[in-house]
Amino acid sequence: MVTGTGGLGYEDALALARAGAEVIVAGRNPKKGAEAIAAIHRDTPSARVRFEQLDLASLASVAAFADRLKSQIDSLDLLINNAGVMRPPQRMETADGFEIQFGTNYLGHFALTGHLLPQLRKGRNARVVTLSSIAARQGRIDFDDLQALRRYRSMPVYAQSKLACLMFAFELQRRSEAGGWGVDSLAAHPGLSQTQLLENAPGAGGRVPLPFRILRALMMQSPAQGALPTLFAATAREAKPGGYYGPGGLSETRGYPAPSRAPAPSLDKAACARLWDVSEDLTGVRFG
Repeated sequence: MVTGTGGLGYEDALALARAGAEVIVAGRNPKKGAEAIAAIHRDTPSARVRFEQLDLASLASVAAFADRLKSQIDSLDLLINNAGVMRPPQRMETADGFEIQFGTNYLGHFALTGHLLPQLRKGRNARVVTLSSIAARQGRIDFDDLQALRRYRSMPVYAQSKLACLMFAFELQRRSEAGGWGVDSLAAHPGLSQTQLLENAPGAGGRVPLPFRILRALMMQSPAQGALPTLFAATAREAKPGGYYGPGGLSETRGYPAPSRAPAPSLDKAACARLWDVSEDLTGVRFG
């Protein structure tokens, strides 16, 4: 299962379908979901792929999606926590009152993974791959203001959400090992990739600042190339449980998959455990 219907999520789903996997693409927009499925079928007519509606900005939607999936499948071999929002110009909230980047990018995937843990535990060499970002290097977890109520700045809040995703991936591996869950957790980031994340940000109106458009044209790699670290973490025998992978060239901005340098805050085990406990309280979802 892959969250997200466009960009990196689409490339993940396409590559897995080409390789013969049965794939569920989960996303908020049914129209975009149908377009993604149609495009995959045009490329690979024999693809076993379908769309399921999921709004990661709503805990009720996440729970309902997980309930539907449990009635459809008994086990799940791979979960790619990919979908996200980036840098809405004004502070916005999810249906549950969370700041939208922290709530969608991190808490929605935390809850989704917890709901699907029973299916993952029945999976064959099951893996969970959670998407971080090179922006996580500038991130810090502000436990006193996780929802950016005191001050909202879009980039630091985005970086916090992606740092939280990385900390979740590491902590999930530790808890899986301690609890005997039999699920491997890994993280990946795409470097600088040409996706529509900024255009699709809530409140952005499809507009991207000119300097960023120039940077993207000159510096960024294709979504298919950017998806490779995720696919490596998801499928490669060499990918290690608890590992973190990104592009291997030019300060991890582009190139082929290689081990990535984890920012120092993500290696703080006490902070990771604290974030986990806070996330269980916020979402009401408990693992194990």
